[in-house]
Amino acid sequence: MSKIMTRMGDGFSVELNEKNLIQDIEDGTLDAAQRAKIPPLSNDEQKHLFEICKSACKISGVEKGCEVIMSYDGGTNKVGRLGINTGRLQVLQLYERCFGADTTELSDLDYSFKQVKHIIRENVPLMEQAQLLMVAPVFYGAMPNIGLYTQPDGPVPNPAELLPQGKIKEAREAYEGAIEHAVHDMVYVATSQCEAGADGINFDTVGASGDPDFKATLLAVETLKKKYPDICVEVGMAGEFVLGMHGEMSHNGILLAGLYPHKQVKIAQDAGVDIFGPAINTVSSRSIPWNVARAITFTKACVEAAEIPVHANMGMGVGGLPLCTTPPIDTVSLASKAIVEITRLDGL
Repeated sequence: MSKIMTRMGDGFSVELNEKNLIQDIEDGTLDAAQRAKIPPLSNDEQKHLFEICKSACKISGVEKGCEVIMSYDGGTNKVGRLGINTGRLQVLQLYERCFGADTTELSDLDYSFKQVKHIIRENVPLMEQAQLLMVAPVFYGAMPNIGLYTQPDGPVPNPAELLPQGKIKEAREAYEGAIEHAVHDMVYVATSQCEAGADGINFDTVGASGDPDFKATLLAVETLKKKYPDICVEVGMAGEFVLGMHGEMSHNGILLAGLYPHKQVKIAQDAGVDIFGPAINTVSSRSIPWNVARAITFTKACVEAAEIPVHANMGMGVGGLPLCTTPPIDTVSLASKAIVEITRLDGL
């Protein structure tokens, strides 16, 4: 059998024969199906993914007319990683006028609501100026990052220190206290940006600290949508599975721990979220075809369950892409083409 060039989940190049490629695609979709109790990809979908993965093209793409919307997180932070010295307003213009971005995002280098609360006044004139400069919608984005509210960085006791002592009740109470602080900060920061003219608010990497992180975001979204019913709210998750750091936290009667994307999206849209971003974590020791098949299976179920637009997280270590700082374009374009054509989602 002919050799097919692909990559592993850490970005390193490998060769697979057709038999191994077919097996990796099948194993990847079955892994997702068994974990989330959702249907695996059909035989036709697996064959379509096989044809995409065996392509020798450096860059893959969808047919004309099948393009999807592109939204971004941490947009004004990422150009600087390339050693390009620009201001944030210039980066927004680069995204719009050089990269053809459909939406843009103003953000701070320390990408957490708790940290930016102290300097949010500096971002108000930037957002106002961005609205005068830009045609594409300008979001403001940051992470809930509820872990920052625990000691020594925050005001509440640290559950990671309480749990080894067997203080489960106290650890849960600490998470509940952190939620109150986090909701206040998220609403405060988002309000300032809405008043400055932001077209939307992006809550990114939601659930990174498990179910308390997800709960805080849902409460913040509900509060924000009551104040600004027309503001666009995007929520991008941290992973395909909500970790039970608290374990008993629920929202509107639904236990948050253990939710997979097809259930995450339902509770998010009920809270008022307008765009949902499922994040499927890459397994670095498995091949990219395995990871892409797995990501597509989770995302397809999410799209089918959603009543709002779905923008899959496609970046470093999520969406079937390698866990490296700058994912290679061959893999980025291949995974993007596959997830768009098979899941029929709304954006990336």
